[in-house]
Amino acid sequence: MIYLRNLSAADLLLCFSLPLRIINYTSSSDTLLYCSFGASALFLNMYASILFMGYISANYLKIVCLVGTHFLMTTRAAHIISTATWVFLLAPMTTYIVLMQINHKHLNSPVSSCEDLLTETFKPFFTVVHVCAGIIFLSVLVSLLFFYHSTSRRVLEAQKNQPTSCDSGKLVKSRRNILVLVSVFCVCFVPYHLVRLLSLSVLRDCVLDRLFYYSLEFTCMVSVLNVCLDPLVYFALSKAFRTR
Repeated sequence: MIYLRNLSAADLLLCFSLPLRIINYTSSSDTLLYCSFGASALFLNMYASILFMGYISANYLKIVCLVGTHFLMTTRAAHIISTATWVFLLAPMTTYIVLMQINHKHLNSPVSSCEDLLTETFKPFFTVVHVCAGIIFLSVLVSLLFFYHSTSRRVLEAQKNQPTSCDSGKLVKSRRNILVLVSVFCVCFVPYHLVRLLSLSVLRDCVLDRLFYYSLEFTCMVSVLNVCLDPLVYFALSKAFRTR
């Protein structure tokens, strides 16, 4: 429940930042405001959601590996990990906001993306943040797929040995829960990171720049769908949420 509450807090933060994105689309004069605060809040939500989904899936390690309740799976550890996660994400976000405010390009022409505002001294920090974000995404994606594959294998083994046992039913439920996590994760976050990876690895020209710009904008909006799809995670994993 601790990680689910933090996941919902990340969704709430994103809802507060969406008006800034809408203003950015309707008025070019507020681009700096959006790039400083709106984009930061959006990506804070994205990677907070990614990490908390990873933590939720890690709780199924005791089912996959038949281990007892480790300290990292206790309520106290969940509070510590959640706090450390927010600090870890807020530190680069705050740094980014400060640097964007005091060290951005002053352009007379309209800005198509926040990257156009980056100075040469700012770009290395921006690159490091994106590399770390990519590592976080890939790590959680591999973990989710591993836990789903392992749980599915355990379900098949349990159903083969004791098809009507209580343990078999718990495993089926666990597999369903992880499938919900994997589905929401893949729908919301895989398209954006795939396009981002392609945009960094493909040789660019004017046509491709526009194509990647619109693709990134579209997939970024798709990532916002996690606010709508996360209730499926709450419903699948939280008995208290289902009873309400």
